[in-house]
Amino acid sequence: MNLNPQTLHVIQHPLVQHKLTLMRVKTTSTNGFRRLLNELSTLMAYEVTRDMPVQEVEIETPLETMMAPMIDGKKLVLVSILRAGGGILDGVLNVVPGARVGHIGLYRDPDTLQAVEYYFKMPSEVAERDVIVVDPMLATGNSVVAAVRRIKELKPRSIKFMCLLAAPEGVRLLQQEHPDVHIYTAAVDRELNAHGYILPGLGDAGDRIFGTK
Repeated sequence: MNLNPQTLHVIQHPLVQHKLTLMRVKTTSTNGFRRLLNELSTLMAYEVTRDMPVQEVEIETPLETMMAPMIDGKKLVLVSILRAGGGILDGVLNVVPGARVGHIGLYRDPDTLQAVEYYFKMPSEVAERDVIVVDPMLATGNSVVAAVRRIKELKPRSIKFMCLLAAPEGVRLLQQEHPDVHIYTAAVDRELNAHGYILPGLGDAGDRIFGTK
């Protein structure tokens, strides 16, 4: 695949893989798909936030005073790529409920497969914060590359990207355009088809989340 393993992290936890398999099944209902996405996103969030800095602070337990670790620094910023990113966002917020949230609206031009921005709303303070961008699929990579480019204008301390599924083409493009961005996914599938869908994949994530076609 010629993919850089230094910035590509495939989460192999058995629960992650099990739930992803259930999501791939075409007969999984909209309600079941949505529930699995929330559960899977929560599990993946533990891996994505594994290296968050902590500091020792003094607290009082019911019995005595002690030094204990707490997350250090400014709060995370979670950025959801609309519309399907919202399905992952809820699961990550289960782990870091205090995170700030931004949204980027992008759609894929059906002829060029390029990303077109229609919405951009971010928290007032992003500079020097750690950002996690979420979207269920890394297909062509054009949407994520465009989103990261816009976020970098706000000068965050770091950017990670979290998705359920990735195609080699999308990983390659994101690593080429933004080599500093670490990618977290549950699987890297075989390829894209002529319409830019991941194979074998799980279909259109947005349609399966919202029950649309």
